[in-house]
Amino acid sequence: MKLLRYGERGAEKPGILDPQGVIRDLSGVVKDIAGEALGAVGLKRINDLDLGSLPAVKGRPRLGPPIAMVPKFLGIGLNYRDHAEETGMPIPEAPIVFAKATSCISGPNDPILIPKGWQRMDFEVELAFAIGSVAKNVSEADALSYVAGYMIADDVSERSLQKGGPGEWIKAKSYDSFGPLGPWLVTKDEVPDPQALGLALDLNGTRMQTGNTSTMIFSVAHLVSYISGFMTLMPGDVVTTGTPPGVGMARNPRVFLKEGDQLTLTVEGLGEQRHTVVAEA
Repeated sequence: MKLLRYGERGAEKPGILDPQGVIRDLSGVVKDIAGEALGAVGLKRINDLDLGSLPAVKGRPRLGPPIAMVPKFLGIGLNYRDHAEETGMPIPEAPIVFAKATSCISGPNDPILIPKGWQRMDFEVELAFAIGSVAKNVSEADALSYVAGYMIADDVSERSLQKGGPGEWIKAKSYDSFGPLGPWLVTKDEVPDPQALGLALDLNGTRMQTGNTSTMIFSVAHLVSYISGFMTLMPGDVVTTGTPPGVGMARNPRVFLKEGDQLTLTVEGLGEQRHTVVAEA
């Protein structure tokens, strides 16, 4: 299933993409794509529906982030060996876990904002996953059973805050619009192996990042198990799992985002994001 939310910011409704690519309204079935709707019972209820009986959504509405309530938004740093190498950082011996503020979450085609004075904004195409049921101290063997589904994330980062000054990652990665998710949440039954997905990012039509989740240092299953040993993962929690090589910071010359730039992100089987970079007034 491809679960989504559509409508104006702050007034999104739950929906699902049918096999013909038509958005069907789920408002009469679930309150929103969040909480219990992401668990095994909630997903089965949606899966058992006759999609043809649901109202079709007309036109091309804005897509919001596919999950309405994200209790925790976590990222994994340097989770691709070749990305760690291009940044000159040592290969992690354990997952590097950091937080992004949930207020940075935006839709898959919403603009990415440049705050005044920020000049080293970078892009990172990533595979993200959402938790479907409470996970605490889970084994790696059982870990994927706690995942509701997968989606694309762009871990937008201001490198001057991450790599210079105080070097606090959460400030570098949490400005409004720095966490686009979607276009939809693809349930795990449609992603038999999350470690076999191609990723790509184009900037103004030029390929910048190409990778495959098979080269992740720490797999999705390992990450669920590892993180759940330090904190209880709740339904709707999102973890974005790291980026392949090609980020702007590691290029010579460096490439940072500027007003008017166009970004296109893809992860195999998970759709596409398209963003315009906009300077705040």
